[in-house]
Amino acid sequence: MERHGGPLVVSGVCKSFGGLEVLHDVSLDCRPGEIVGLIGPNGAGKSTLINAITSLMPVSSGEVRLGGVRVSNTSPQFCAASGLGRTFQNIRLFTRLTVRQNVEVAFTSGQRDRPDLSRRVDVAALLDQFDLTRFADWKAGALPYGSQRRLEIVRALALAPDFLLLDEPAAGMNAGETTALIAAVRRASDDFRCGVIVIDHDLRFIMTLCSRIFVLDAGRIIASGTPDEVTRNPRVIEVYIGHSRKGKTASTEERKDEQHA
Repeated sequence: MERHGGPLVVSGVCKSFGGLEVLHDVSLDCRPGEIVGLIGPNGAGKSTLINAITSLMPVSSGEVRLGGVRVSNTSPQFCAASGLGRTFQNIRLFTRLTVRQNVEVAFTSGQRDRPDLSRRVDVAALLDQFDLTRFADWKAGALPYGSQRRLEIVRALALAPDFLLLDEPAAGMNAGETTALIAAVRRASDDFRCGVIVIDHDLRFIMTLCSRIFVLDAGRIIASGTPDEVTRNPRVIEVYIGHSRKGKTASTEERKDEQHA
């Protein structure tokens, strides 16, 4: 498959589990080369939305289109071949393979599904860009937590994606690591000319990295705009930013709920 060239568009997506609707009429978009943030309280449905976009789970109604091609309710394999790369809230690496092998597996898939685009992928350069060269021969499961997060991003980029979806990429990182990650994601977006949708609870990370932000609460988009517009929105302050600034953190149970909401 080749690059579609158009935006990633989510239109009126709803998702229910039994009688519980966890996404309601969600619409958002991301243009090629744009970095968009998705924030909201724990349990708002952010990870569920990413799972729906990448067909890890079906939508109940609405659709997702990549460059005009419907990718919702297809398969994760079709989405990856169509140009959607992603990471997960709970890290999913091939822990018994080395760092380099993890990336090479994805690169091989890209060569098969997107041969013209995969020619631009340089595995060694990606490892260097995300400060993983020194760990290249380590087993992925032996990496420090922050390095595992970066490896997931590199593995997704090895697919030569049109859009990269990052689920809490800065989780567990210190301020210095987060700053380096911002620079690395921006450079990757420029190098691959890919759009990025990123979820994270680190507001400094989101506000610094993203040009536009969507705010999700109880499965609904309640606001969108530039970082400045979002931080000044009274409803956003009420349901999310005010609590975040008081140091509210997610419990283990809340994080488990986020995966199903």
